[in-house]
Amino acid sequence: MRLFNTQSQQVEELVVNDGHVGLYVCGVTPYDTTHVGHAFTFLAFDVLVRYLREIGERVTYVQNVTDIDDDILRKSKELGLTWDELGRQEISKFRQDMRDLNALDPDHYLAATAHIPQIVALVETLLAKGFAYESQGNVYFSVDRASGFGKLSHLARTAMLPIANERGNHPDDPRKRDPLDFVLWQAGTPGEPTWPSPWSDGRPGWHIECSAMATSVLGPTVDIHGGGYDLIFPHHECEIAQSENATGVKPFVRYWMHAAMVDYQGEKMSKSLGNLVLVRDVLDSYQADALRLYLLSNHYRTPWEYEDEEIERWAAVASDLREAVEVPVYGVGDVLDVARDREQFFAALDDDLDTPRAIEHMRAIAQAILEAPEDDDIRTAQRALRKLSEVIGLDLQQRT
Repeated sequence: MRLFNTQSQQVEELVVNDGHVGLYVCGVTPYDTTHVGHAFTFLAFDVLVRYLREIGERVTYVQNVTDIDDDILRKSKELGLTWDELGRQEISKFRQDMRDLNALDPDHYLAATAHIPQIVALVETLLAKGFAYESQGNVYFSVDRASGFGKLSHLARTAMLPIANERGNHPDDPRKRDPLDFVLWQAGTPGEPTWPSPWSDGRPGWHIECSAMATSVLGPTVDIHGGGYDLIFPHHECEIAQSENATGVKPFVRYWMHAAMVDYQGEKMSKSLGNLVLVRDVLDSYQADALRLYLLSNHYRTPWEYEDEEIERWAAVASDLREAVEVPVYGVGDVLDVARDREQFFAALDDDLDTPRAIEHMRAIAQAILEAPEDDDIRTAQRALRKLSEVIGLDLQQRT
């Protein structure tokens, strides 16, 4: 299998060590879940897991939830809920939405607030090694101390600060030595949840959470680390700096995978813009296979725009696939040969998880079944189509 590695900017052969792949995917911040942009990202990794397991690899799939941050605190106040009530409510919605899309549960679903001891220990290590400094109860990572900072995003330093500022950085914080330094631990303020640490009662920074959670389960080197394209900088860049300098092990990640952003009505679909298409709303009118096919008909690395009317077309495709596997078998004559399309399906997924091309080969098999002469034996073709549908994650069940 070949995958595009964000860090090298090249499609590389996936080298599997000892038949095991450790996969860590950055999950949601639990408020206003789940929109189809979320689903697009997580379904891509769902297919990756299914495919790797289908070809005989052992996969440990880890996904996290950022269950404490500024946005959750703000939103919980707006709704009159406690921060943890909002988190539980939105996590439950998200996980049910993904299950309703027939997504596999991760092997480990980790909450940041359940890993405070690991986070504190990692911060202590960075301080002891001179990569971090404490200031008035806050602890910051010193970007200047991290050689190679920028090797994932390939951004010049002048381009980093504006992007970081859009994504939670506070350049004017007087406690920081450099505007680009990022917080590892922040002292609490009245009315906010806090946890004890050697520096203050406070809470962890965003980036350090994932470094602690990923290494706690998968060790100092993660085989594949994924998430949305908007996480490349600063989040994943900062993860590399923290993790490699804390553990002394390089690389922190062997293959970086990032899913493209989804637009809607001419703009990136996002919570901040409010132009969300919620999975739950789509599933109120269409079966999960239709939405899953629509999302996966777009390559995971290609930006695209969600169009409301397109779901109807993919509902028809789902119906055709379902009909093809349910056709009663009458013929015992010539065996319908779909081996080429089956091989090309797997070749497509081998080629940087090309789900659009894989789906086209599934459609070709379905068409061949539906158009086959009545005396043809279609049983092998139907078994093949069912198996390929499982790899793509389709249910193929008629539901009212």
